[in-house]
Amino acid sequence: MSFIAKLKATPLPPLRNILNVAVQTARQQIPERKDYEQPPGSTAQQHHHSQQAQHKAMEAGMDGGDTTEMSSNPFRNAGSWTNDGEDGGDGEYRNEYQSTSFNEYDGRYQQTDGFRQGSIASEGSSFVCEGEGGGGCKIDEFQAAWNVTNAIQGMFIVSLPFAVLHGGYWAIVAMVGIAHICCYTGKVLVQCLYEPDPATGQMVRVRDSYVAIAKVCFGPKLGARAVSIAQLIELLMTCILYVVVCGDLLAGTYPQGSFDSRSWMLFVGIFLLPMGFLKSLKMVSTLSFWCTMSHIVINAVILGYCLLQIGDWGWSKVRFSIDMENFPISLGVIVFSYTSQIFLPTLEGNMIDRSKFNWMLDWSHIAAAVFKAGFGYICFLTFQNDTQQVITNNLHSQGFKGMVNFFLVIKALLSYPLPYYAACELLERNFFRGPPKTKFPTIWNLDGELKVWGLGFRVGVIVSTILMAIFIPHFSILMGFIGSFTGTMLSFIWPCYFHIKIKGHLLDQKEIAKDYLIIGLGVLFGVIGIYDSGNALINAFEIGLPF
Repeated sequence: MSFIAKLKATPLPPLRNILNVAVQTARQQIPERKDYEQPPGSTAQQHHHSQQAQHKAMEAGMDGGDTTEMSSNPFRNAGSWTNDGEDGGDGEYRNEYQSTSFNEYDGRYQQTDGFRQGSIASEGSSFVCEGEGGGGCKIDEFQAAWNVTNAIQGMFIVSLPFAVLHGGYWAIVAMVGIAHICCYTGKVLVQCLYEPDPATGQMVRVRDSYVAIAKVCFGPKLGARAVSIAQLIELLMTCILYVVVCGDLLAGTYPQGSFDSRSWMLFVGIFLLPMGFLKSLKMVSTLSFWCTMSHIVINAVILGYCLLQIGDWGWSKVRFSIDMENFPISLGVIVFSYTSQIFLPTLEGNMIDRSKFNWMLDWSHIAAAVFKAGFGYICFLTFQNDTQQVITNNLHSQGFKGMVNFFLVIKALLSYPLPYYAACELLERNFFRGPPKTKFPTIWNLDGELKVWGLGFRVGVIVSTILMAIFIPHFSILMGFIGSFTGTMLSFIWPCYFHIKIKGHLLDQKEIAKDYLIIGLGVLFGVIGIYDSGNALINAFEIGLPF
């Protein structure tokens, strides 16, 4: 009774703080609106330029896409402005947010309450990136760890026991080893944001995003396009995976029903179509937070069920040999589950104390590695060689399995808007901003509402993901293919290549050798994984679906 009394007396966090974390979680996957570009001239000239830009933008009329809330920098307060004079500065106003885009955006404005507002750069050393100053919406290391954990402990963890089925103890080793590699590449990626100041010799932040680093290494145009394409593929494939997992879960819940997996995907697609009307992250941020909370509960329920079956665990079923035909697919699944590098530069730039970034990254990846390895191992010990692609379909009690699968389907449906919204943003910025920026006109009316054909475009993106899911209804194989393709590039190959390219003259032979080793592993995992995943998909289509 004393424990219950203490539990009741435990203070709950304010609702405002909970919703703040929800918004931060929702924004982490969305690309930024523009790349940073340090405006030349004095502060007064920049201020004058910004007023002219704002005046011209208001005269010309704004395209509807910019009247909506499409702020995509995690933790950025789009309307946050700080007076430097309050902090002992010179009293000039400074733009306090950090820009992190994934494609080229040539306008120098930020969106504030639906209007294009000219950017006002801070006065000081032009060598320092704008994001170097204290941001208006900063987070501590624990909030940062929450967001990293949320990114790498997502819904697709339900397929990790299937990876243990094919890889045995080597899959468990891979879950820990890939966590270490991704933690390392995240650190070296952030190191590429900094350069020594020629005047003082101190390290200062001169870049602010993944794409800014890619531009230095690949060139301004190729770098932005390469990252945009990789991110777009990963976002759309993630949307497809959500539809596929819904079909698998519902088919497993009603195995004797008249609906097969593809029919369930079509049924689920009906509930996804209204998401074409989404215009703001505010519509999905709260849902994202509660999705995460519900998934934590579901994971706890599954682990609790497995622990109750400890007497029937098949300790001898976990093998030391490797199934070379399917293990590369499992590696792709594991790599996909650890991909978070794309938003780490933004995350680090918005931390209150950036010196704690490495500490935060270490412990978030340690926690992820321990949980993933434990979850995959315990669930496989429980269901052994009968382990399915989605572990909840192994639950023996039909009612219990139906309840868990139902909540997972709801979570998948509520998780779909984030990657979908981000994918639409990328497509709109690259193709639908209107001449002369793009060949196609904007999809937005001047009043901020979608045009009819613009709504058709957004619904078409949803329909295309549903159709792709129906054509490729193999959850783990598809996830392994994505992890082997974009996952190895974003998490293994590119960060280490950037590190050698930008910091090579400062590295010793051991560090350079480590970078080349990870690049080699990334290429090896990628080539073999794509080959095996492709063959597995071909074989799956030849055999046909088991329903």
